[in-house]
Amino acid sequence: MKNKLKILFPKTYAYYQHLKRMHRIHKINRIKKMPFEKQLNLIEQTYAERVGHLLDWNNLRTYTEKMQWAKVYDMDPLKSQLSDKYAVRSWVAEKIGEEHLIPLLGCWDRFEDIDFSMLPEQFVLKTNNGCGTNLIVKNKESLHYKEAKRLFKDWLAMDFAYNNPVEYHYSIIPPKIIAEKYMSTKSGDLPDYKFLCFHGKPYYCWVDQGRYLKHTCDFFDMEWNHQSWHKYRFSTCETPIPKPENFEEMVVIATKLCEGFSHVRVDLYNVDGKIYFGEMTFTYASGFSRLVPDSADCMLGDLWKVDTSVRKKETNI
Repeated sequence: MKNKLKILFPKTYAYYQHLKRMHRIHKINRIKKMPFEKQLNLIEQTYAERVGHLLDWNNLRTYTEKMQWAKVYDMDPLKSQLSDKYAVRSWVAEKIGEEHLIPLLGCWDRFEDIDFSMLPEQFVLKTNNGCGTNLIVKNKESLHYKEAKRLFKDWLAMDFAYNNPVEYHYSIIPPKIIAEKYMSTKSGDLPDYKFLCFHGKPYYCWVDQGRYLKHTCDFFDMEWNHQSWHKYRFSTCETPIPKPENFEEMVVIATKLCEGFSHVRVDLYNVDGKIYFGEMTFTYASGFSRLVPDSADCMLGDLWKVDTSVRKKETNI
């Protein structure tokens, strides 16, 4: 129904989405003004609704529980830099070489500053400080300028630190718009290889495929054994996923990038044999993505050693 409305009434649909974003901005600003204790209560409420059990700050065992602690109390400023899709590029270039960076086509503070005549026919526009704030342009001539301008104006107005709710390390990222080269494999898809890393070591790789068609998510260990656990409400691929020929090189790259962090998800792309950096994610889905069965959440939690006794009284920034 949603796609049918988008096709039949594109302008109406775009304006409706704008209204939804405005409502979201209002909600973000309301959460931002809440006292710290009320923000913690909101985290607890959201966690219970989405993950399915109560959050006990004094007895954090699972992966998703420990992520609640990390997003509130682990204020390592490096997390903010590496969560910035623009600022992270220089750090990645030093770690593994700039040949692993998706080519950057431009960076701007405002949508109005973009000179589209200088961009190629295909590219990707995204904000540097959020999640899901991407616009894939496969044909520049068909880009609706006014709608895109409104879209990015809304996205830039969102403080993603208070979006889902509260991931404080996003708050000090100066919002920007970046353009990157459009990437795809020969098959037309762009599988995303996401390495779950704990204490400087990758343990699992989840493969996202068909993100805009039939989204599947499969987990593998480092020997490419398919795991029986999965993400709640996500399908697994119906056919076997082949191990990339250069998978060991991907593991080496993920190991270099996760060094020094108790937990981080390192995202890589493998485009016809060439490995590209995607992003560093410290609090995936704000720690509200349920794993099935629950034992998988416990298993990942056992890999993550955090000192939950170290807390700040006030974390609002």
